[in-house]
Amino acid sequence: MKAPFNDFLYPHSRYHGQINPDNLVFNANLQEFAQRVSFICCLETGGKITPKDAYNQIELLWEKLKQSREQLTTDS
Repeated sequence: MKAPFNDFLYPHSRYHGQINPDNLVFNANLQEFAQRVSFICCLETGGKITPKDAYNQIELLWEKLKQSREQLTTDS
């Protein structure tokens, strides 16, 4: 069976930790963060964006990830 194109571009790994809704949501957010950082690094390496732009974009993604984790821990 052939995998859909989105599975190729946006692969997701199986979660192996303690299963609860907060951990699953954070794991999904973390995987999205890693995928986006990878794309940004490839764009910077390929000369499509500047190192400063790459840094700024990754910094914004990091802040978004931290906020999602803080929100999940305070909601529990």
